Amino acid sequence: LCANQQSYFIRRYIKTKRTSGRMHSIRAVARNNKHKMVFSIIFGNNNNALLNRLDAMRNAEQQLMMFARRFVPMELQENEEVVDIQLMDTEIPKHRIFGDAIKKSKTTTTTCQISVNDPNTNDEQQQQKDDSQLIIHGVKVTSKYNNNSTTPLVLLHGYANAALYFYRNLSGLSRQHYGTIYALDMLGWGLSSRPPFVTEENTVRSAEKFFVESIEAWREANGLDRMILGGHSMGGYLSVAYAEKYPERVEKLILISPVGVPHVDEEKEKQKWTNLPLRYRLMFGTVRTIWKMGTTPGSFIRFLSESRARGLVEGYVDRRLPAIEDPEEKTALSEYLFTNSMLPGSGEYILNRVLKPGAYAREALVHRIPKLKVSSISFLYGRHDWMDLSGGLEVQKRCEAITRDGGEAPSVEVHEVDKAGHLLMLENWYEFNSAMVLSGGGKIHPNAPRPRLLHFSQFSDMNAKDPA
Repeated sequence: LCANQQSYFIRRYIKTKRTSGRMHSIRAVARNNKHKMVFSIIFGNNNNALLNRLDAMRNAEQQLMMFARRFVPMELQENEEVVDIQLMDTEIPKHRIFGDAIKKSKTTTTTCQISVNDPNTNDEQQQQKDDSQLIIHGVKVTSKYNNNSTTPLVLLHGYANAALYFYRNLSGLSRQHYGTIYALDMLGWGLSSRPPFVTEENTVRSAEKFFVESIEAWREANGLDRMILGGHSMGGYLSVAYAEKYPERVEKLILISPVGVPHVDEEKEKQKWTNLPLRYRLMFGTVRTIWKMGTTPGSFIRFLSESRARGLVEGYVDRRLPAIEDPEEKTALSEYLFTNSMLPGSGEYILNRVLKPGAYAREALVHRIPKLKVSSISFLYGRHDWMDLSGGLEVQKRCEAITRDGGEAPSVEVHEVDKAGHLLMLENWYEFNSAMVLSGGGKIHPNAPRPRLLHFSQFSDMNAKDPA
């Protein structure tokens, strides 16, 4: 849900508002969202609305967990259940994330807009816990028989998603290679705590800290020494940020269509927009404006009436994921995405703090990844991915040049999954799983689909999609 999805929302919003004859100013979204606190706007004083949203999110999560058991390669299907899928909540200390941010911020509290109540505590005890603790929600998957991988796989979702966006992959990956898998709702998304997005400074690294320190606190709380860290889109970007600070905790890094890799030439980018037809320039100009205001896709959706917001999300799922043909599965996924966006905003406000309009990073990862003290990095892209795979190939090129000159840099592989775009884990789950197993150092079944292994030397033009 970055630049192209946001522009899709804007086009749909303007179209529906014109149809109804009630064209509202886009700027109203930013005014309503001035302090990044949407709770009172959405729910007013009615906590029942919030509780209903949470129940809907949990129900959608349970449905996706049921679907998760269906997606197992034919060669691995058995009569008995060999994979255990459980929900988990991990408490982490609030001070670890915020530090002195509150003292420096005009915001006077980090009280969560959503927190998880413990039925075994009274109101006073619960308030004390809310003042000191945050919750990271997630899914833990274990295989009864697969001990091939002793290092757990930890998966981080993309922007405006949550852990169960990997529901089509969990059972298969656990049976194929990874003995233990954790998929997390990152702080401020899904059913994890949703504190205000308060940072010590208005910098890229300070914004990244909100997630990096919450992931590290989660790792400590669960006693994991090392992990294979995989992240999709924004989760890939944040995986790099985590590996920068805690390289000793990352055995391998798997970047699934990560955002923010390429370096953008500002002058060339400006020239490209100048040459576009007027209507496209106006549309992208609007995107840039609301991006700079800090308006997110989530706050945009919450600004709409519920029926229009729901229709927008359902249309997005229909348009982007034709591979999901089961109506019940599509409904569950739509509800999961819709409710995630309708709950109070938190982690979503990282968007314009780390990315420029067009989904280019303010600090491009192409410069940061070659410096990582991680031995192995894999990039996974869809064949029809809107995220440019040339970024991954450029990283590969730079790392090999450093190694060739006697320096130290990660070993980099780039895999391409056929019949898939940016949401490759959903669009072609079987081949995606093969890519994940290979990236983790495992072997795949001879009959399993194999992703295409790419190398920068195959491309005469690094911006080309096909080898020379």
